[in-house]
Amino acid sequence: MPRPIQATIHTAALQHNLARARAAAGDARVWAIVKANAYGHGIERVFDGLRAADGFALLDLDEAARVRALGWRGPVLLLEGVFEQRDLELCSRLDLWHTVHCDAQIDMLAIHKTNVPHRVFLKMNTGMNRLGFSPARYRSAWTRLNLLPQVDEISLITHFSDADGPRGIAEAMAVFNAITQDLPGERSVANSAATLRHTGDGPLANQVAGDWVRPGIAIYGSAPDFPAHSAADWDLQPAMTLAAKIIAVQDLQPGATVGYGSNFVADQAMRIGVVACGYADGYPRICPTGTPVLVDGVRSRTLGRVSMDMLAVDLAPVPHAGPGSSVTLWGRAANGAVLSIDEVAQQAGTVGYELMCALAQRVPTVVD
Repeated sequence: MPRPIQATIHTAALQHNLARARAAAGDARVWAIVKANAYGHGIERVFDGLRAADGFALLDLDEAARVRALGWRGPVLLLEGVFEQRDLELCSRLDLWHTVHCDAQIDMLAIHKTNVPHRVFLKMNTGMNRLGFSPARYRSAWTRLNLLPQVDEISLITHFSDADGPRGIAEAMAVFNAITQDLPGERSVANSAATLRHTGDGPLANQVAGDWVRPGIAIYGSAPDFPAHSAADWDLQPAMTLAAKIIAVQDLQPGATVGYGSNFVADQAMRIGVVACGYADGYPRICPTGTPVLVDGVRSRTLGRVSMDMLAVDLAPVPHAGPGSSVTLWGRAANGAVLSIDEVAQQAGTVGYELMCALAQRVPTVVD
């Protein structure tokens, strides 16, 4: 039989989370962000759950082609734009909208031969300092684009560096507004954190929602500002469950150790379960003793060091558990109990995004 581990992608949860983002965005349209193979969930697996979006935004041409192959005829946006001249040919063929964040991309457009002008999103750097024109150069870039016959509509876009924290977005929003106040074109500024935290009744609500919001992590059921808020606080549901089974049980006496390095020592007699999941499946090796798991839907903890193919869990809270019992590493257990991926990521000193994207190819994945 196959090794007893499986990831499940929950279509209903994707639909719920997308609706939650749409409700927060007011009248704005919603991009579903499916970069990084839909944050590790798989573009083809999430498509049905996200087809109510107004558009799909992603990074590369292969992902764009996959979305088109699924039958999507609505907007598709390349968030980093094109990387070389010939990419523009595929943008024309697949009817892709694309971000322009540097002079080289404008230069490519200027020599591109096309019968159908391109829809572009001109990016401003408002403090993230990754991509985008500085505020001082933004209007001149807009003017260059506006003069090109290869360009149709120019939309205006930026990305917040601190929407999930106390610094907030007011300063970046003020810069963006000051530079773009009299420029035509649709606006898109809000990621998941901005959509959930700064729309609604806030002072910048309408400006932040703009014409398009860009929820990413939120539609996959992770809180963009954890631990300030949990996924439950934002009424988000896990879109991925990673579950495995106990394949062996060990009875420990006081002083017995668990795993490589013997860094867990039993202080009393105890039963432990050995689970068919390890870091080669995408579970973080760095997770320490005490990382939460659900054993048959009951909250317990990991013990000792995570191995390549196995990890150990404490069976004290679930004395009935044994070989064949289900262990939920993150997501929703069969009894409805939920273990947020954010909690597991926090134990590993990282964020839920990384765990989703790290799910290993060898893990069988199904859609429900």
